[in-house]
Amino acid sequence: MIIAGCGPTGAMLAAELRLHDVRVLVLEQETEPASFVRIVGLHIRSLELMAMRGLLDRIARHGRRRPAAGFFAAIDKPEPEGLDSAHAYLLGIPQPVIVRLLEEHAVALGAEVRHGCALAGFEQDDDGVTVRLADGERLRSRYLVGCDGARSAVRKLLGVGFPGEPSRNETLMGEVGVGVPREEIAPKVAEVRETDKRFTLTPFGEEVYRVVVPAAGVSGRAEPPTLDEFKERLRAVAGTDFGVHSPRWLSRFGDATRLAERYRVGRVLLAGDSAHIHPPIGGQGLNLGVQDAVNLGWKLAAQVRGWAPAGLLDTYEAERHPVAEDVLDNTRAQVELLSPGPGPRAVRRLLTELMDFDEVNRHLIEKITAIGVRYDFGAGPDLLGRRLRDVDVRQGRLYDLLHRGRGLLLDRTERLTAGGWSDRVDHLGDPTAALDVPCVLLRPDGHVAWIGDDQRDLDDHLARWFGEPTG
Repeated sequence: MIIAGCGPTGAMLAAELRLHDVRVLVLEQETEPASFVRIVGLHIRSLELMAMRGLLDRIARHGRRRPAAGFFAAIDKPEPEGLDSAHAYLLGIPQPVIVRLLEEHAVALGAEVRHGCALAGFEQDDDGVTVRLADGERLRSRYLVGCDGARSAVRKLLGVGFPGEPSRNETLMGEVGVGVPREEIAPKVAEVRETDKRFTLTPFGEEVYRVVVPAAGVSGRAEPPTLDEFKERLRAVAGTDFGVHSPRWLSRFGDATRLAERYRVGRVLLAGDSAHIHPPIGGQGLNLGVQDAVNLGWKLAAQVRGWAPAGLLDTYEAERHPVAEDVLDNTRAQVELLSPGPGPRAVRRLLTELMDFDEVNRHLIEKITAIGVRYDFGAGPDLLGRRLRDVDVRQGRLYDLLHRGRGLLLDRTERLTAGGWSDRVDHLGDPTAALDVPCVLLRPDGHVAWIGDDQRDLDDHLARWFGEPTG
């Protein structure tokens, strides 16, 4: 298996494949980690996935917790009470750190990562994919997955359309020191934000501020802005540059919003930013890619290992493409709510009032954090197709039983069995499990694939998701 790109999506996918003993080579064009240290946020669903794979404790040591609130268009509302998760918080963590930790996890499981290797072309046939590197080397693989970012070479070479909207607005972002007293900053920021919610200047650690300021136009440049450019925009928007100095990092981003027409063509697939891009409002991008990887990994492994039921790999696009569509739509809405015009400001005021209703606030938080995702598995209880929270079981916590990336039959009746699927599905008989239903069958990504107490019905669903039984 070859993966192009060793960002969070590529590294997570490599690890998921290695859990099923699939040989993996990851090609990363860059030779060194990014020089700037941007802080990203892991939302609730991504934290749950890290817990499922035994990674959360290690990752959490490098991050900072904050409440699961204020994500939607930066509307300041409290975290809803009783969010359906044992990991109901945001973890802020430097992006190079999460990339390093996920790559180390993949390598520890046996993945090979080659840095400084650029994919130059590929050809696929009925049996596999031949990949050509920039130095002329040719490699052969059963499948190729493009996790190589917004400018994905894999997607372009595959000829998959990437429709959507180009950037209409550009924003500058960075972490800087400031040269004016803290008590002078807050009133000025509040004054500017009365008419432009895109502007922020907030403390971020000792003597460091996170600054976000609208750019003058759309430059289309990939390189970060200069400090002088930052000062110029601050003076134009706020009337002062706040004496900013000593930047930790500076970057620019646009509001381009695009979604790949297809996630798979034959033996070549797309995941993460290769498949979808959107503004970083709400902090969903990295999370969406990691969740793509966990959805795809076990299905692709099943295909390689030879036990995948017909159509299993097709469910990757069927499930994840609509999720990305929803994320793109909610970021479009957030961009409008942050616009300085009188119409968007009026709508923002109205939504701010509506979010005082718990149901509205909760719905938007569950959307941003992806714990509201429900895949279409057919008719059934509301829990069917949703992820199961990290409930208490006799052995401790449910997610501790999912570290190997296998399916799990959680059986409160103690009458059922995984039978001929025991090489792919673990079984826990536990009448004390904190469930409101008799039994659930979990896929390796933690989504509920079946609910019930009848063995014959269970066997049908085991075959649907895990192929033919052995023995």
